[in-house]
Amino acid sequence: MTATARFRGRWTLEDRLEAALRELPVEVPPGTASLTVTLAYEGGVIDLGCHGPAGFRGWSGGARREFVIGPDRATPGYLPGEPEPGVWHVWLGLHRVPPEGVPYEVVAVASGTPPPDPPAPGDPGPPQRPPRRRDLPAPAGTRWLAGDLHAHTHHSDGTLTVPELARRAAARGLDFLAVTDHNTVSHHAELPAAAARAGITLLPGQEVTTDRGHANVFGHTGWVDFRRPPADWVAFAAGRGGLVSINHPLSGDCAWLRPLPPASRPRLAEIWHSSWWDRRWGAPLAWADLWRPDVVPVGGSDFHSPAQHQVLGEPTTWVLAGDDGVLGALAAGRTAVSASPGAPLLLRVDDDLIAVDADGTVLVRPDGTRTVIRGDRVRLPARTGGTHRLESYENEVIALCG
Repeated sequence: MTATARFRGRWTLEDRLEAALRELPVEVPPGTASLTVTLAYEGGVIDLGCHGPAGFRGWSGGARREFVIGPDRATPGYLPGEPEPGVWHVWLGLHRVPPEGVPYEVVAVASGTPPPDPPAPGDPGPPQRPPRRRDLPAPAGTRWLAGDLHAHTHHSDGTLTVPELARRAAARGLDFLAVTDHNTVSHHAELPAAAARAGITLLPGQEVTTDRGHANVFGHTGWVDFRRPPADWVAFAAGRGGLVSINHPLSGDCAWLRPLPPASRPRLAEIWHSSWWDRRWGAPLAWADLWRPDVVPVGGSDFHSPAQHQVLGEPTTWVLAGDDGVLGALAAGRTAVSASPGAPLLLRVDDDLIAVDADGTVLVRPDGTRTVIRGDRVRLPARTGGTHRLESYENEVIALCG
């Protein structure tokens, strides 16, 4: 049994302005064991995804032009499971459409034959021994954990598998890593086994991705619908024990441009992102001051591939975790951000700030007052509200904390 649906046409710039996400209906008959969708186009960028009668089934954005969904396996980015009969919708995101338009063709094939087994994954080998952990001051029953809150796998536009990414993060000396593939949660099922093998905590995440801004959702929330307004993302995550963080608010065409009422603005914000290559540029800090007075600064490498400029743990987000774990520490705002796992640190412990390995830097308080740090471990009183930071004598940001 095979049923084929074919769509051809040309998307115009006017089409994109009218509606950037298009849905093509595909009838899936009973007895279907696999659904294969192929997209072909010339010029521009068209994103790809789908949902079935029972809801979301996958998203690969512009990273793929084909996907297969079967009972036991699916293309990374898509959820395996019986292709339920009924009307499915193939999603086409008109991400980049030049003035001359984009000719396209979509072919959807519903087959009674399940997809073939994928090649057996190679053994990445035992985890590498991580660097020696730093001895950092913390109240009884808590400890500082080093992590990265923004990374991608081949479930979206990254190149590494989940186990490969976990192993690399552990080798960097990280205690936790949020795996935040774009607009999908298909990677979540792989996190527990990969975490156990690599000896690292893998935090389930999703980078909710739109043309006018990205946000990370952390926790076991299930799929967050990127088609909804951002206030709905925040409410959905909060109702399921998750957290939302605004990503790289000042970062080229990925900057945050979405309207969000002050009451819905999440406290977490990725102030320090790998795109902040000149940390004398104060715009991210100015944005944070305007976002909300109690903003919680976090950082993320936005790692995609070893071939690109991002490095896991650059920057490093530190959380003061107790029984509430990483997610609880983030929710409580117990965070600090450094350039890397071994870089100078500014920690908040109770009502004090502790500058670690930061001799010769300058502490800048929220009210603008400054103090030179003299020594490798210096304790100073903290101010309430706002972000504290360490700077070099050339005004380069060295470390952040709330």
